[in-house]
Amino acid sequence: MGGDEDELTNRHQHSGFYTHQPAATLFSPSPGYSGDLTHRRAVLVCSSVCPADVCAAKVCSLQDVVDHLNLTANRNRLTTVRPVRDWTVPTVVHLDIFIYAILSVHEKSQTFTPYIWIMTYWKNDFIFWDPEDFCGIQQVIIPRHLLWKPDLIIYETMDKTEASESPYLVVKHNGEVLMDSNIKVVSTCAIDVLKFPFDTQKCNLTFSSAVHTDKEIQLVPVSNSSRATKNSQEIMQTQGEWEFLNVSVHTKTLDIAELGSWDLVVYTITIRRVPLLYVLTFIIPIIFFLTLDLASFFMSDTRGDKLCFKVTVLLAMSVLLLILTDTLPSKAKKTPLIAVYVIVVFAFMLLSVLETILVVYLMERASTQQARRLGRGVSCRRAPSPEGLPNNDTGKRTSVVSGCVCGEDGVRQLKTLPMVKSPDPDTEEGAEGRCLSHFLRLILQELQTGRTQQNPALEQGRAWYQNTVVRPINTAFFLLYLLSISVFLLCLFLDWVYW
Repeated sequence: MGGDEDELTNRHQHSGFYTHQPAATLFSPSPGYSGDLTHRRAVLVCSSVCPADVCAAKVCSLQDVVDHLNLTANRNRLTTVRPVRDWTVPTVVHLDIFIYAILSVHEKSQTFTPYIWIMTYWKNDFIFWDPEDFCGIQQVIIPRHLLWKPDLIIYETMDKTEASESPYLVVKHNGEVLMDSNIKVVSTCAIDVLKFPFDTQKCNLTFSSAVHTDKEIQLVPVSNSSRATKNSQEIMQTQGEWEFLNVSVHTKTLDIAELGSWDLVVYTITIRRVPLLYVLTFIIPIIFFLTLDLASFFMSDTRGDKLCFKVTVLLAMSVLLLILTDTLPSKAKKTPLIAVYVIVVFAFMLLSVLETILVVYLMERASTQQARRLGRGVSCRRAPSPEGLPNNDTGKRTSVVSGCVCGEDGVRQLKTLPMVKSPDPDTEEGAEGRCLSHFLRLILQELQTGRTQQNPALEQGRAWYQNTVVRPINTAFFLLYLLSISVFLLCLFLDWVYW
């Protein structure tokens, strides 16, 4: 025949749905043969490879295999118990997982949520057919509820899993049954935040049978660690703020007294956090605040601006502490290094504020003492009483007493006198008023002269105290502050990143 028949033959042979029969078997249409297209193609294929009188072809359907296995007659026959002919022989279940995505890792609740593909297969001793009897059909796909399935669970699951299970099973001619499902697993994970945000986490997914012991079901991993890691890296869809590193696979046995032992397959998933976001929004701003606090040492101590500035920076650090509290778990085996970082920097800034308060206190105290010392040198004495001032009522002479008023800082101040009505200069009372005004003017001139002589001495005393006491204290504390914080940050970052 022509080339079209050869192409059709090759296609059927490759698909496995066509099998040559022995040459002695002849093709003879059934009595009800109506010449449909399928039979015509079978005749053409048979004629192209065999003589017309010795070649035969057989058309099969998947339903023929299902009927042969008797799956629809009695559904409970193959779903009730473990499918073995000898009950002492355990069912070997082969297990393999692929990680599709890392959805979330929650430090507070200590949970790890991946999206995984689980593939399992086992052998059913009651399933078997010869592909040659069914046109080369080697496998069929049937609904899940028609066959027994292993009761696998994940020990770390702490919430209801969202599964996208395939509604079918793949059954091969030798009795192997393949089942796969996609599951979103919310599992527990002991998250170690010691090196947050430069941390690496290891979370386990432990598979085991729920009720069958290792004498009934034996779990065997399909892929080793390197192969499982490679497969997961190839199909990984999303990782969020985490970087997938590897998957390690190992088996162990769980022994419980008087109950038996169970086979366990443990998949340890290793992931590493991507720290860029936390570095830009948390670690670097703290360095900026620390730099501002160091720069404040160059501000003047004579005014209160320096103290207000330091307190403002300290309050900004408090806000970052609140953000950190919402991120880290309330209980941890060891104190996270980022908490140590924030607390120590906060403590250094607090010491800086206390040092500023001490310096301001010493300067104010020294200024007060200096002012009092200078104020004692100016005596408050009785002013001379002008004689000859007549008294309007009695005509006798009176004396006027003038005293100086000393303020808290020791500087003499002139007490404000109430204003009186100016008397008539042509009268005797007016002459007496002019004399009194001249006398008060002399007292005011004396007070102003003393204050002018006192202020330069006070300013000179303050400058001397600031140069001999305050500046050495500021310099020593600044150098100690800078050295201590540099050593601390160097050791912390080495431990953070490398150790």
